[in-house]
Amino acid sequence: MRIEIESLSKVYPNGHRALSDVNLTIESGMFGLLGPNGAGKSSLMRILVTLQEYTSGKITIDGLDINKHRKKIRTLLGYLPQDFTYFSKLKTWEFLDYAARLSGKKRTKDRMNAVSTMLEQVGLFQVRNRMANKLSGGMKRRLGIAQALIAEPKMLVIDEPTTGLDPEERIRFRNILSDLSQKDVVIILSTHIVGDISSTCHNMALLHQGTVAFDGAPEALIKNVKGHVWQLQVNDQEFSFLKEKYPVISTIPSQGKWEIQVLAENVEGYHAINIEPNLEHAYVYFMENNLNVPLM
Repeated sequence: MRIEIESLSKVYPNGHRALSDVNLTIESGMFGLLGPNGAGKSSLMRILVTLQEYTSGKITIDGLDINKHRKKIRTLLGYLPQDFTYFSKLKTWEFLDYAARLSGKKRTKDRMNAVSTMLEQVGLFQVRNRMANKLSGGMKRRLGIAQALIAEPKMLVIDEPTTGLDPEERIRFRNILSDLSQKDVVIILSTHIVGDISSTCHNMALLHQGTVAFDGAPEALIKNVKGHVWQLQVNDQEFSFLKEKYPVISTIPSQGKWEIQVLAENVEGYHAINIEPNLEHAYVYFMENNLNVPLM
């Protein structure tokens, strides 16, 4: 499975340019789409799932031109939008059964087996008879994940995948996607939560103002910030001074002081320990130093 995006641009009728000359190749496995709000992520997602047309460029999905083969491409898709909605008058299993019908599963026995299996996978089997509108926020998000997966898609697009999920639910969700990624399936996660990408995706793109600012492995982005992440313990006065001078990545109260992490070439005058960076450090460093976008 392979997605080719060539010179893609999207300009809305009001003149807003959401995407500008986007070029990406996305292959089987998990691919992360990272960027701040307004970067163009949602526009790109809606174009890829055929809900929105683009202004110029070309997209092929598994060799099919998205403009010429929209109906065929839709049979390959699973989609979970950020604002997932459900039918409140249906039970949990009934809603998933409805989604399975829409996906083309005609035989009742096959559909019921698929529904039960999927409910088990997302941890909703015990509440299968509960009305969908009575589920908790996290459960509703899991139901959304289930409806996106029920058709066994070749291309899965998820916008803000772990919104509303607690840590245990996030782990379950990531495990489901990890199992699915072993098959010939493209999984695209569009998010502003760096941890969702660092723990799941082998490749990623960073969007900024509708353009691709970075395209590659998360490790390549992290490499740029090695030697620039410092951890130190400071008092209130020192903390106030340092946060004005350096980007502060994390702050943890510790025995009447603050344990903080900052991005800097060096932190002079303090006992600072250089630590191994993660993708969150790399993201902030890249935005601040390559794109001149202060995030802290």
